[in-house]
Amino acid sequence: MTTSELARQGRAVRDAATALGQASDEQRRAVLRHVADRLEQSCAELLAINEVELAAYQESGAGRDRLALSEARVAAMASALREIADAPDPLFETVDQSTRPNGLRIERLRVPLGVIGVVYENRPNVTSDVAGLCVRSGNAAYLRGSSTALSTNRFIVSLWHEALEKEGLAPAGVSLVEDTSHETATAFMQMTDVLDCLIPRGGPSLIAAMREHARVPYVLDGDGNCHIFVDESADLDKAVAIVRNAKTSRPGVCNAAETVLVHEGVAARFLPALATAMPEVELRGDDATRRVLPDATPASEEDYEREFLDLILAVKVVGSLDEAIAHVARYGTGHSEAILTEDLDHAEQWVRRVDAAAVVVNASTRFVDGGELGLGGEVGISTQKLHARGPMGLRELTCLKWVVRGEGQIR
Repeated sequence: MTTSELARQGRAVRDAATALGQASDEQRRAVLRHVADRLEQSCAELLAINEVELAAYQESGAGRDRLALSEARVAAMASALREIADAPDPLFETVDQSTRPNGLRIERLRVPLGVIGVVYENRPNVTSDVAGLCVRSGNAAYLRGSSTALSTNRFIVSLWHEALEKEGLAPAGVSLVEDTSHETATAFMQMTDVLDCLIPRGGPSLIAAMREHARVPYVLDGDGNCHIFVDESADLDKAVAIVRNAKTSRPGVCNAAETVLVHEGVAARFLPALATAMPEVELRGDDATRRVLPDATPASEEDYEREFLDLILAVKVVGSLDEAIAHVARYGTGHSEAILTEDLDHAEQWVRRVDAAAVVVNASTRFVDGGELGLGGEVGISTQKLHARGPMGLRELTCLKWVVRGEGQIR
């Protein structure tokens, strides 16, 4: 795709965003419901296309898992769209209002951001989820996926074009950049006259490219080096089940646990039970861990810094809540941090003192997800602090407009 072709597509996306921002609630809901129906109706065709791309994919592990669709995942995509469609309309909601002493009436309204650009790797479900959240919130979705999922993404986007046209809206409201070259990706990140917000969904190399090349505001969906601290007062049976779920239910996602911190008072009881419960997981521990689990792999400094996205778990024995919080502060990426404890004071300290987009008490980190938290879906989980933090749903895809109503006042 030449620069002029990308610019031409971008102008069409920008025009479509303007129309989507003024589309009725009923139109936007109908688009999502139509796509949900069509995903279910065309599931076999979609899976056949995805299977061809899976067969060509050379890697294993997290990347392959993210690329793969299944009947269950397609059903989940359709269900998410219906949940988003049923959510309250975020547009033109009055956030607050007041009247000034001079009689001016002031209010703030939610309005669309405009054009949301998303650069992502594999993850064809993101194509549907992001499009649903953008259209529902009156934004256009401008998508740049990876070459590995191009045919799958192209098919999903065609369903959105069909649905938008059915409701009298421009199909460019959901657009896919089909040129997956690095040069086009860089040009995409620099479309200051088209993009209002840019969101990366990928690994460290994509984040680094975004930091280096992007010229438009971006929201970082950063690494998920997530921790679970098993406190001395924790219910150890529950703790084993939670850590197993957080590590093994889907190890290649950003809300999977990567390090477990264990209070020294329960390490001798907890660690053998944990190792027995998940024999498929390689445990990499410090000296205190290996005194309890001699078969554990010695942990390096790098192991505590890594997002494994695999069946590997770093383990460290700590002497106190303070030491656990200090470890998270040093190695955490600001994503999701959990404490397992029956001590209410320790739980409250964790909530107040740990700096992360999400803190969890006595539950799996896997719940830090837009769908699980009632958002219907998410365009990403922001690990930064400006505009949005944590799972980004409908409201996080809006900004505020000041409205000032007067009766002839002058200053």
